[in-house]
Amino acid sequence: QVQLVESGGGLVQPGGSLRLSCAASGSIFSRNAMAWYRQAPGKQRDLVALISSAGGTNYADSVKGRFTISRDNAKNTVYLQMNSLKPEDTAVYYCHTDVGFRSYWGQGTQVTVSS
Repeated sequence: QVQLVESGGGLVQPGGSLRLSCAASGSIFSRNAMAWYRQAPGKQRDLVALISSAGGTNYADSVKGRFTISRDNAKNTVYLQMNSLKPEDTAVYYCHTDVGFRSYWGQGTQVTVSS
């Protein structure tokens, strides 16, 4: 069983920054790719960023150059540093990983970008 717990969301003004954290249980963390998704009201859940077990990264075009995903295997934690935030970044952000054929999600953390 894998548990993912996100934190770090909140209300921020346009142009501001937030750092999200996702703490994962279990000893499989270092061998798994980890990802951040987001879902705005009335929209589908979309991939924001992904980091492989080796540290390779991929980003949605909408966040390239503004968001950075990273991981600390010693702490079983993945981070999402979000800079230059825009109102359209407002969404619930979810941490995700797959273990075998099972898909795991965190409970989500709300990010609101508004003046």
